Amino acid sequence: MKNKIALRLTIYFAAALLIFALVVGSSFRLLFWQQTETLKKQELEQRAVKIAQALADTREQMLTWQERMEKRQMAGERENRHEERMSTTRMPWGYGSMLRFLSSSAADDVWVVDPEHNLEVRTRANQPGRTITYKDLPPDADQVVSEAFGGKTVLSQGFSTLLQVPTMTVGTPIIDKGGAVVGVVLLHAPLSGVQEAAGQGMKILLLSVLLALLLAFCFSLLFSWSFTKPLNKMKQIAEEMADGNYDVRCALQQRDEIGELGNALDTLGAKLQAASQESAKLDQLRKDFIANISHELRTPVTVIRGSLEAICDKVVDAPEKIEEYHWQMLSESIFLQRLINDLLDLSRLQNHNFQIEKTRLNLSDVVSDAVRSSQHIGEKKAVAVKLLSDNEPHEFFGDYGRLRQMLMIFLDNAIKFSPLGGSVEVVLEGSSLKVVDHGCGIPAKDLPYIFDRFYKTRVETNKSGTGLGLSIAREIAYRHGIRVSITSEPDVETVITMFLAEGRPSEQ
Repeated sequence: MKNKIALRLTIYFAAALLIFALVVGSSFRLLFWQQTETLKKQELEQRAVKIAQALADTREQMLTWQERMEKRQMAGERENRHEERMSTTRMPWGYGSMLRFLSSSAADDVWVVDPEHNLEVRTRANQPGRTITYKDLPPDADQVVSEAFGGKTVLSQGFSTLLQVPTMTVGTPIIDKGGAVVGVVLLHAPLSGVQEAAGQGMKILLLSVLLALLLAFCFSLLFSWSFTKPLNKMKQIAEEMADGNYDVRCALQQRDEIGELGNALDTLGAKLQAASQESAKLDQLRKDFIANISHELRTPVTVIRGSLEAICDKVVDAPEKIEEYHWQMLSESIFLQRLINDLLDLSRLQNHNFQIEKTRLNLSDVVSDAVRSSQHIGEKKAVAVKLLSDNEPHEFFGDYGRLRQMLMIFLDNAIKFSPLGGSVEVVLEGSSLKVVDHGCGIPAKDLPYIFDRFYKTRVETNKSGTGLGLSIAREIAYRHGIRVSITSEPDVETVITMFLAEGRPSEQ
């Protein structure tokens, strides 16, 4: 069987049921035997008491008859033979007739012991008579008879050896009207009926157990299959996920641990799918970045090399031309330096072991400094950079240089994407700082990714960008506990909001 768990569950379930049946069967047999034996004892006791009472009544009648006969003889009265015969028939002398009657009507042996320990024995009617004397009784017979003569009803199984079959014996006293014990009745009953009843009960129990085992095996197979079916499905799902197919789902509807496991596997698949898509996106961004960096590096290196070759080969010998080439090489080297610095800055900021130097400062000073510097940059495009502040001191705990770098990145982007003659507003009020421009804006499809590394919008004004500026700004904001939000309405305005009070880290 391929389904090993189902086979194990079936075997375990059947074994547990079998052990349970053995325990219950043993307990049942013991309790059934004890209960049957107890009932048999009670029944024998009641019958023995009734027999003793009947024998006592018979004895009283015999004594009464004997006294009457003696009185008649003393008075000289003579009974005719017919009446004497009828009287003798009606009133026998001794227990013999009563014992013969009891032996013929009962299924048990009845013995009577008189005070002189004379034994009158009558066996069951369907068995031949026996000649048994008191001396033939088993060793514990004296104790049984003695206790019975003491007025007790006694139980014994010591007569089994004499009767050659397992037997239960009840000894009960024969008590006359005066309360004297005039004899003992020994009532013997074989235990074969009890054993047969116990055996019949065990047969029924055994058949019930076999039937229960058969049904348990069938039901355990069914339950095991229903239990392992979702496990097999989850195994197939896991194998497909291992092969890279993250679209598969278990979709189990069970409200138990297996259902929770299936839901967890579905959640894992969803996260792996999202991670795979994110990885694919990052891989594409990395490829785009490499392509952009290659292009950005190739252009200045090509210009610098061409300029140096022209100067070295004396192609350019006019002093003014040489100076122009020098300035061109300086500009390209500055761009290379900026690109390298951006990469180093981003790498440092993303390393949590890199410590930035924080001090207590007035954020208004940082904003004013960044606005003054950006105003010179905006002059080249006739873009006015305005500061709108509430003129209140804004105490902050951070790195002056990094905060200024973050603002300069936002302002540089705002100026870059603003039209000629446009304006950029910097608003510092309360616990928020905003940078607002009125340029081309950011398309809605690009908004979720603008802070990703290597990401650049495909617009003409962003050709010179490296795609690292906003990533650096975000890392600086994160290290200072500042949350950044960007909203944009194309060709209307773009607003960058920095929430200064949210998540502000404590002093370290």
